[in-house]
Amino acid sequence: MDGNIEAPIVAAASVHGHAHGTEAAGAPISRIVAEVAARFPGERITLGDMAEAFGDRAFGLLILLLLLPSLLPGMASVFGTPVLILGVQMGLGRRVPKLPGFIARQSIKRGDLLRLAGSSSKWLNKVERFVKPRPGFFTSPAGDRIFGWLTAYVALMLILPGPGTNGPPAFGAIVMALGLVEHDNKVTAWGVALTIAGCAFATFVLGVVCWLGVKALGWVF
Repeated sequence: MDGNIEAPIVAAASVHGHAHGTEAAGAPISRIVAEVAARFPGERITLGDMAEAFGDRAFGLLILLLLLPSLLPGMASVFGTPVLILGVQMGLGRRVPKLPGFIARQSIKRGDLLRLAGSSSKWLNKVERFVKPRPGFFTSPAGDRIFGWLTAYVALMLILPGPGTNGPPAFGAIVMALGLVEHDNKVTAWGVALTIAGCAFATFVLGVVCWLGVKALGWVF
C-alpha cells in the first residue's frame, strides 16, 4: 500500500493559519487533517466519504483519525468497532476498505477533527519529527497484513472495559498508522513494537480483572 501523503501546502496553511508550508510539512498529523478538512468543507465528514476519497490510502488515514480520540478520556470505545472492521479487512489483504452502511454513515465533526490535531500527546508530537518516507518490510503487503491484525487486536482492547487498558495499545497503533500513511518503515516498526507492548499490558490487566471477578463470584456463591 502506498500510504504517502502529498497534502497541498496551501490547504494546510489555510486550515491552520500558517503562512509557511514548512510548518505544516513538519507535523504529519496536522498536515493529514488539513488535507481531509480541505477535501470536505462541510460541517461533518462521513467515514464512507473518506474511504471513497482516499482510495488505497484510506486504511491508514481512517485508522489514524479514528484512533486519535482514544488519547482523550472516555473516547476510546466509541471508535473500537470501526477500527476492528478496518483492521480485519486489512489483515485479510484488502487494498481498499469496504465499510458496512452503519459504519460508513458515521461522521466526524470537521471542527472536532481539527481540534484533534492539536490535542495529540506530546510524545506523539516527538515521533512526528522523525517521520519521512522510508520503504522496507513494514511498507510491503506482508507488513500491511501485520498492521491489520495488530490493529484489530488493539480495537478489541478499546472495546473491552479495563482500567488503563486503552491508552498504551492505542498510542502504539497511532504510531503504526502514522508510519503507514507516511510510508515510513522505521516508524511503523517502532509502532509495531509499542503496539505489542501495549497490547501485552492491556491483556495482562484484563486477565487480572477477569481472575478477580471469578474469585469474587466464588466468594459470593
